[in-house]
Amino acid sequence: MLYPSNPQADLHVHTVASGHAYSTIGEIAQEAARKGVRMVGMTDHGPGLPGGPHPYHFAALRFVPEYLYGVRVLRGIEANILGIGQLDLDDGLLERLDLVMAGFHEECGFDERGRDENTRALLALMEKPKVKVIAHPGNPNFPLDYRAVVEKSLATGTALEINNSSFCISRRGSAGNCREIIRLCAELGAPVTLGSDAHIAQGVGEFDDALLEVAAAGIRWEQVVNRTFESALAFLGLSG
Repeated sequence: MLYPSNPQADLHVHTVASGHAYSTIGEIAQEAARKGVRMVGMTDHGPGLPGGPHPYHFAALRFVPEYLYGVRVLRGIEANILGIGQLDLDDGLLERLDLVMAGFHEECGFDERGRDENTRALLALMEKPKVKVIAHPGNPNFPLDYRAVVEKSLATGTALEINNSSFCISRRGSAGNCREIIRLCAELGAPVTLGSDAHIAQGVGEFDDALLEVAAAGIRWEQVVNRTFESALAFLGLSG
């Protein structure tokens, strides 16, 4: 399957605020503009991750312009799952954000709970309308019932991220799990987003490995919520 273009929005990037990334949002937006990426999600880690920003970082995102170098900047978070339906930022602050991603990360209090409890936690979060994307669900350190997760994605409209870094840089052992998630999304028609998970400006908009995988599995272009600037805005319920 051939797609008409690369996705115009990269909903998963990290700035220096994450504590282990290496570019400012200005540098990321400038690189995005150079590559023709029209939207970036500034999704720094939540405060529950060691080295992550203080909650006030997310309260102060009002200082970030909506557009930098002609690129729409989404004020967001990659929130950490702490418990069943529980994230590491309070609901009042989450409501202020343009984009809330949720994901499992080591050393955030939910390690080694097992497949069933991991799945319960994720399904509960997918019931929350503010949680729009599940970050890198193929992480082998947090096994899941993938069919249950994909079925919930379809039922709630929560996009499952196909994380480019999971195929090449991060979370070793993810690739097979990611392919199973992609296969199920193709079978059931669930929404997906492709994310670079860039931790330096030069990584923004890099989707090559994820694109190859979703195309090979038969994911329809219409299932990719960040395929265009307009589709990403519509998915997130935002105006231009």
